[in-house]
Amino acid sequence: MPRFSVPTLSVRTLATRSLTCLVGCLGLAWGISNVARGETFDAFLGLETRLLKFETVSRTNAITTLNSAAARDLDACDNHGQHALMLLEIPLADAALRTGAVQEFDQRINSLEARARRTLGCAPRDSLVWLLLFGLETEHGLLDEHAFNLLAMSYDTSPSEAWIAVRRIVVAIPVVLFAPDPIRQKVLTEFQNLIRRGFYEMPARSYLNASAPTRALLQSRVEELDPRSQKAFADTLQKLHS
Repeated sequence: MPRFSVPTLSVRTLATRSLTCLVGCLGLAWGISNVARGETFDAFLGLETRLLKFETVSRTNAITTLNSAAARDLDACDNHGQHALMLLEIPLADAALRTGAVQEFDQRINSLEARARRTLGCAPRDSLVWLLLFGLETEHGLLDEHAFNLLAMSYDTSPSEAWIAVRRIVVAIPVVLFAPDPIRQKVLTEFQNLIRRGFYEMPARSYLNASAPTRALLQSRVEELDPRSQKAFADTLQKLHS
């Protein structure tokens, strides 16, 4: 089946921003430059933990870490370390795309795709990596059956864990209108369930950034929630919007 490329720049831009939000929207000046070999695992585990808390690093420290000997020598099966390096490189790819640095963008995307494939070779049920690969497809403007199969794999390998769910809706909601109906329903249900479980901020951010047709779909799911959840979500929207 031929690949389907979405030409709409606004859709691609939203998808790119969403992929970046796999990492976060805060800015902290820390990273890994020189670590002893015996400390590499703990260093990358700590880095992954911070990035998964939606913290980010400065561009300088991200590049330094990616170019470090510790990163070059990292075992492909060190999932924590590979996660950390992928999460570091996503904002660099986004920045290259936004500034028109085509060569750097291609380099970053190729690096991310190769690292993701190597990681899946060791851990084929790594839901975060399947989600990353779906996000990379959206970076290319590709929203075909193959792309959504990658998103489906993320659901199949981690259907209900909140830490991945909050990231998945941020990546998936901007392109939910292009999804096959079974995947669309999973995205909408996950959005709804996160609110029901008390995770309001990321669903609210996704709601505020959504197009009018997508927001209408999300609103229909919000209206199915109990009054307490609806009020808490509305309060979060108001706080973020003000």
